[in-house]
Amino acid sequence: MPGVKGVGAVPPIVFAYIASRCLTDTRPLPHTVRMTAQRISSLTPIAQVLARVAVLAQPVGPREVALPDAEGRVLSADISVDRPWPATAIALADGWAVHSDRVADAGPYAPMPLHPAPERVDAGNVLPRDTDAVLPPDAVTTGAGGAEAHAAVTAGDGVLAAGADAAPDRPLRLAGERLRAVDVAALQAVGISRVRVREPRVRVVSVGADMAALAIARGVAAQGANVIFVRALERALAEDAAAVIAVGGTGAGRDDTSVTLLARAGQVDIHGFGLLPGETAALGSVRQQPVLLLPARLDAALAGFVVVGAALLRRLTGAITSQPDMPLTLSRKIVSTVGMTEVVPVRRSGEGIEPLAYGYWPMQALARADGWVLVPAESEGFPAGAELAMRAFP
Repeated sequence: MPGVKGVGAVPPIVFAYIASRCLTDTRPLPHTVRMTAQRISSLTPIAQVLARVAVLAQPVGPREVALPDAEGRVLSADISVDRPWPATAIALADGWAVHSDRVADAGPYAPMPLHPAPERVDAGNVLPRDTDAVLPPDAVTTGAGGAEAHAAVTAGDGVLAAGADAAPDRPLRLAGERLRAVDVAALQAVGISRVRVREPRVRVVSVGADMAALAIARGVAAQGANVIFVRALERALAEDAAAVIAVGGTGAGRDDTSVTLLARAGQVDIHGFGLLPGETAALGSVRQQPVLLLPARLDAALAGFVVVGAALLRRLTGAITSQPDMPLTLSRKIVSTVGMTEVVPVRRSGEGIEPLAYGYWPMQALARADGWVLVPAESEGFPAGAELAMRAFP
């Protein structure tokens, strides 16, 4: 990937998080603007935040790419073959191609003569005419007296029927699904070479929060976006992208100016989420492109991203599903504050999961976490024994 410059003492290995698709923009700001203090007047329920995300973010236009370049991207159209695959039956294993009726009574002590002798085939060979099965190599002997079968076989054994791998009337993957590495391999195997995807360009900005921003950049890329990593929010807001996600500068600190910058460049719809952690996050837009501002603190940035940022990216990519849930049993109760949606890091414990932290997540809790669960704003938590959906962090 391109080198990432001007980020202080961040170890080089950290920048692997944004992978080969993550570019960097480190041009200096054209000027410095004096800012006024930022204040949060109220916290907006997450349901309202997500409703606003649905208004601000629309799927980007599709484009065609080579199949290997589509791994991790979200499809904009169903993928189907234009003819049955394979076109004719083929051998699934090495052996002897036979018609099953000819060897129906064959056995170790009752060999069945085969006239004419069967044809030897390798896995992947087209099955010869008038055959419907493949006997193992040691199930047929040949000699001066001809060939003999020493085992019976059922029609279809050792054979891949025509159209068994793929058929035109059965899509292999659907629009809105994200392509995995195994999908790419399977599609290549049936002759697919190009697909159509939605690949939004998202500027991820570090506002003095490099570690958190790089973790968010990795999460953005994992959602199927093309990440451009930036260290100047004013620059990012001035240039075109499908969305901007900035990390840092959302609070009321003396140096916090992200919300003010967004207000000057575009509009701030919401400042203050009813989310724990992540209360100081903000949402708005500039030139009709959505802008999500996340707190600098790692736990608050992650909570805001997995709840709101991921929803924003699903809108941009047209993804029909989020990451799969893992239903697990809670081994120790979760206590939460009514009125706040809470993200709770959890760890597997025996056959269930247990909460690791509330509110602030110590780094030892985050490092030990196997995933997270969501506690709705109207809930006081969950009792031990409740079945919850655990999801993975970026």
